[in-house]
Amino acid sequence: MKRLSRPLLPFLPLLLAAAAGLAPAAPAPAVPTVTVSTAAAGALLDLDAVLQPVRQATLTAQVGGNVTALRVQAGDKVRRGQSLVQLDDRDARAGLARGDAGVAQADAELLNARTALARQRDLLKSGFISQAAVDSAEMQFRAAQAGLQQAQAARTQAALAQGFAQPAAPFDAVVLATHVDTGDLALPGRALVTVYEPGRLRAVVQVPASRAALAAGARDVQVQLADGRSVRPVASELLPAADPVSQTVEWRLELPAEAAPARPGQTVRVRARGADTAAPERPTLPAGAVLRRGELVAVYVARDAGFVLRSVRVGPAVGGQVEVFAGLAAGERVALDPVRAGLAGATPAAR
Repeated sequence: MKRLSRPLLPFLPLLLAAAAGLAPAAPAPAVPTVTVSTAAAGALLDLDAVLQPVRQATLTAQVGGNVTALRVQAGDKVRRGQSLVQLDDRDARAGLARGDAGVAQADAELLNARTALARQRDLLKSGFISQAAVDSAEMQFRAAQAGLQQAQAARTQAALAQGFAQPAAPFDAVVLATHVDTGDLALPGRALVTVYEPGRLRAVVQVPASRAALAAGARDVQVQLADGRSVRPVASELLPAADPVSQTVEWRLELPAEAAPARPGQTVRVRARGADTAAPERPTLPAGAVLRRGELVAVYVARDAGFVLRSVRVGPAVGGQVEVFAGLAAGERVALDPVRAGLAGATPAAR
């Protein structure tokens, strides 16, 4: 590259300016606009919620004993009927053995009573004994039958006791938490393992009792997950009673299947508009038309052949729309794309 001679250096800025003037200018962007409309303001609900499983179970000890094996840990997937914990079942196994022996003994006694009854009936036909002897043999036979039924019931109870020593998953689930470790003493009623059914979650909101009526008639309900996604609940339930201490009412919102990657215990945001037909109408506009830069919240208002930046005060987005509390009036036009509207020469697109 050849160097410019020293006499031309003072004229370099003028040459660059002339070259820039010869370059074709970029066309001014035409930005679509939207007319600010009005809608019933209603009452906004913007509350925190906690994700909970729709179906959850905590397995507790039915019999006492030391924990000899903990077969799962938090996060494991288990199948229905799978054993999760092993308790010391030596006493239960001994009881089951006693039950088996009792059934065998009762069965032998019943066989003996049946044979004796048949013999007594034959002797009665031959006239060697009286009817009273036969009646006594029949009573012994019935007692032997009852004894067998009692022994079988005792064996069933012993088998149940042994089954209680191996608590199993009640349904296909994921282990949420374990409450014991190997060697712990598990007395009857002590929590062992908590499991939940994956794929079915709900957002639980503690609504102030004074706003329970708004939640009961809420519309445009959205749950904002921790990853930024928003989903609409598939079912809603507002419990009838309020907590006497916190004065809140529990509001349960069952989430669709696409919310499954979320985890129980996460905090989410629930936004809804309460049904309040007596509320005044306020200007509303699409949430995407609002420009947010730090503490600045503004919109680009169409003016003749350009845009004017104007600060506004808006509410939270509900259903893709925001309420305008100050700064705009119904009927004004604002840019749908505030970034392009801020470019030099931007003009409102023809409607």
